[in-house]
Amino acid sequence: MSANRRLSLCMIVRDEERWITGCLNSVRDIVDEMIVVDTGSTDATPALAAACGAKVYIRAWTDHFAVARNESLAHATGDWILVLDADERLDEADRHAIRELIASDKWIASLPVLNYYGEDPPDPARTNRLRQFRLFRNCPELRFQNAVHEQLVRIPELTEDAAAHLPTIIHHYGYMDESVRQKQKSRRNLRLLEQAIRQTRDDDPWLDYHMASEWYRLGRFDRALTILNRAIIRCLLRNKLPPSLFYRLKYAMLIEANRWREAASGIDAALALYPDYVDLHLYKGIILLRLNEPAEALKSFEHCLRLGDGNLAHLTSFGAGSYQAWHYIGRCHLQLGDEDKAQDAFRKALELAPTFTEAAERLRTLQGKEE
Repeated sequence: MSANRRLSLCMIVRDEERWITGCLNSVRDIVDEMIVVDTGSTDATPALAAACGAKVYIRAWTDHFAVARNESLAHATGDWILVLDADERLDEADRHAIRELIASDKWIASLPVLNYYGEDPPDPARTNRLRQFRLFRNCPELRFQNAVHEQLVRIPELTEDAAAHLPTIIHHYGYMDESVRQKQKSRRNLRLLEQAIRQTRDDDPWLDYHMASEWYRLGRFDRALTILNRAIIRCLLRNKLPPSLFYRLKYAMLIEANRWREAASGIDAALALYPDYVDLHLYKGIILLRLNEPAEALKSFEHCLRLGDGNLAHLTSFGAGSYQAWHYIGRCHLQLGDEDKAQDAFRKALELAPTFTEAAERLRTLQGKEE
């Protein structure tokens, strides 16, 4: 192990027998100890964790994720801490980067997290991606806050030079359809968020954002939009720029609610704030295509290709800068009456994402017309 510095895995779990063994096995060869705090499992989770070599601690659940998360940190004896959830796996590639990092003078590191969605089996083409700070030095100042959607509180004195961005991928399966159905995450999270709002009373825009996200997952778009707009206004009243993912959620909801004119009226203002955000450019193209402006939409999708999929500073839908953009380029050419260019675009989308059924179906339809 590098430079004699020790690395502790810290987790909180409850009824995770489906996931826990795979998670621990994915990291056991690069960590020096595995800390698992169980918050009330009624299944075999604690026994399975112990069988993998983890130190298991039992703590009563208090409806507060940060409290439980900080309990796991309190048991860590390593110099560094890696935080994972049971429904996550550390990728095999680039694992050496973690051990190299903890031998350095850095204090904290982000890792790219691939959040899978949709039905089984997991498909990298169906992922939202974002860098998250999951690796940090074990010190009392670095702790979590918030009852739900807990966040790591960083030491104000830490500069950007103290942070690193590693290539080691974390695969997260907890938002796939079956997992969401089994755990009823949205209803649980709404209850905790409502409780947090009653207790804090500080008009925190992040609480509004997370609440809007849960209502969005439940298909309650009007309610979600009202709450999200309130979150944006609260940021502005504090003279703070609303985070980019606030706007991503807003325009995703407007599109799904078929509120096309409303979406068109504001998307350029959002892009002026975040011109490098490929998802917003994709949404603009979708809006313009729906409003029967395929030539203008084509410009947006071509810009998506120029931006690509690599900017994980924003929460990004994989393919927005590649296969999804090509698919919509094909739809633009169809609307413009050029079926040859449309077929070429759909082929390029499928070369990048062979499981992308929508592009495959459109290509089959066009090829069938030629026979």
